[in-house]
Amino acid sequence: MPEAAVGSDTSTGHIPPPPPARRRRTVLIAGASLAVVAATVAGVLVARGSGGSTRPTAATDGPRHTTVGVTSADCGHGWTRPQGGSQVFDLRNTSGAPTEVYLTDPRTGAVYGEVEGLAPGTVRPLRVTLGNGTYAFKCLPDDADAVTGPTVHITGAKVKSGPAAVPVTQQDLIPPTLAYQKWIQARTVELVRKTDVLREAVDRGDLAAARAAWLPAHLVYERMGAAYGTFGDADSAINGTTAGLSGGIHDPGFAGFHRVEYGLWHGESAGGLRGPADRLDKAVRSLRDSWPDERMDPADVGLRAHEILENTVQFELTGRIDYGSGTNLATARANLDGTRVLLGHLHPLLKTRDTGLTGLDSWMDRAQSTLDSFQHGRKWTPLAQLTRPQREKVDADLGGLVERLADVAALTDVRRTA
Repeated sequence: MPEAAVGSDTSTGHIPPPPPARRRRTVLIAGASLAVVAATVAGVLVARGSGGSTRPTAATDGPRHTTVGVTSADCGHGWTRPQGGSQVFDLRNTSGAPTEVYLTDPRTGAVYGEVEGLAPGTVRPLRVTLGNGTYAFKCLPDDADAVTGPTVHITGAKVKSGPAAVPVTQQDLIPPTLAYQKWIQARTVELVRKTDVLREAVDRGDLAAARAAWLPAHLVYERMGAAYGTFGDADSAINGTTAGLSGGIHDPGFAGFHRVEYGLWHGESAGGLRGPADRLDKAVRSLRDSWPDERMDPADVGLRAHEILENTVQFELTGRIDYGSGTNLATARANLDGTRVLLGHLHPLLKTRDTGLTGLDSWMDRAQSTLDSFQHGRKWTPLAQLTRPQREKVDADLGGLVERLADVAALTDVRRTA
């Protein structure tokens, strides 16, 4: 599905803000750092959806519960005895409008916890760990101004607060987005050059050379994963699969690298492959020529940092898009490269908002080392040839990294503040 493009003047670095209505966040900010998962520690929780109990949770043991109002008239009211430690706020919406709720530090704007889409007449829990400090609830009803509730002070706490994130703004995300767009432009030039080598090998009937040229060209495209949404129809023309095609591998709509891959590794003649290779070459040239006029949505770049490897786990590590070359692990490695590039552009924002970047870098290195162990010169071990321990390690390292990258998406999400 194409991303929503945003108009821009790259000469001035100006990108207008997106429309106010945009997709809800679908990730968690969890744990004490980027390297901790929500299921194992109390941290900042994004509770989603409009459901929920119609009455507060009865707490007979476990963390302390406090019922707090979140309407414009009573935002934050009910928190009359602030205490430190792990606790649960039962957020009650008695208004007629869905509401987002943030627990913030009113001095810095840092968010310790949030609940999205709290429907009218419902109660949802927000679990946090709070240390000494100043706190206030901010309530943001749909189609109404934000309201900040009473400020409370916690002293004498024996624990430190869980993680908090200072929200990023649309303006904060413009510089890394423009820098990434420039990097993509250079990759489109490289992509054309390497795809030309592939097409020329097919044209002269040298299928051994074509098989050798296919992977280097394909990996250039795979490193560009954060921009796929902006590519629109070009993505299916360059890297389409048989998903949704009634004719499968014989469907006329099956095109791009995977169509050529199938022919090269299933005995198709050079004559039969000339058409698909020519169309692929034209598609990458069209992408190169059109890219300067495309605009990525800055609000989506953090989400893309998570989605690249999420899709890798879902499609590459399951072998769902192997059409004969057996190079899924090479593709996973290229996807990792693409994630590193995007994180590099986001690093100035992340380093001021999270202390767990060192842990994230370690997981990136761990995943890279695991994947590199399956490269043997120009060849890669096919998924089907992995031993069970090897397969478990690949799944664990990539899966663990995806969990940590979910927090990057949450930390860089543009939140409403007014």
